Amino acid sequence: MNCMGKIGIIGGSGLEDPHILESQKEIKVETVFGRPSSALIQGSIGGLEVVILSRHGKRHTIMPTNIPFQANIQAMKDIGCTHILATTACGSLREEIKPGDFIFIDQFIDRTTKRRSTLHEKDIVCHIPMAEPFCPNLRRLLYDQAIKLGLRCHEKGTIVTIEGPRFSTRAESFMFRQWGGDVINMSTVPEAVLAREAGLHYAAIAMSTDYDCWKLSEEAVDVSMVVETFRKNVDKVKKLILETIPKIRDYSDCRCAVDFKSAIQTG
Repeated sequence: MNCMGKIGIIGGSGLEDPHILESQKEIKVETVFGRPSSALIQGSIGGLEVVILSRHGKRHTIMPTNIPFQANIQAMKDIGCTHILATTACGSLREEIKPGDFIFIDQFIDRTTKRRSTLHEKDIVCHIPMAEPFCPNLRRLLYDQAIKLGLRCHEKGTIVTIEGPRFSTRAESFMFRQWGGDVINMSTVPEAVLAREAGLHYAAIAMSTDYDCWKLSEEAVDVSMVVETFRKNVDKVKKLILETIPKIRDYSDCRCAVDFKSAIQTG
């Protein structure tokens, strides 16, 4: 069985809500990488300790490139989290992935260029394996609960993470489809990489809000479109989280917590 500590929720673009926690309290922290995006909100769900962090800050004032990803993951690790459920909005690159659908992504394509993507920048090099970048057990648990709740969802998918904060050009959107991308966002990388380096079990709840700009019969994505889809589906995200977290204690362990041990090289 797994060695379980606290469950972390990294909420993005309005998909976090501290009110789902019982007995919540705010904790301000500092890490070796500086302060995380927000204070941590700690409480409980179903008898398990849970910590929530707002990826873009409490008022969504941090653009994707400037998110302190290292500090965010380190803060979760330092406070005792062993598992991370990350929520993210994404654009769909596939006809069958409709706005409002949930995707439990199993692969990513990294198109970022300006972000620090390791927790080991001096004296140590970490060649972390990333063939399977998301925790398979957490993904399965989320998918199973989504099916039970009757949510429109997809068991797997490849996410393309772009630098942002701009959306894609139509030419880029067509290219990402040709590459095999299923959805697109601005935040999964390097968050997933750093979580794996930290030995955390990490899975993402991706919610499709639009068809990006590849689908000529649909209006190209803009912020108002994203916000409106959020509004209609945020309660489903909360319900999925509330139903999934109490069941995390019951699943068998995987390699997420140990891969980093053989990946670190020192001089």
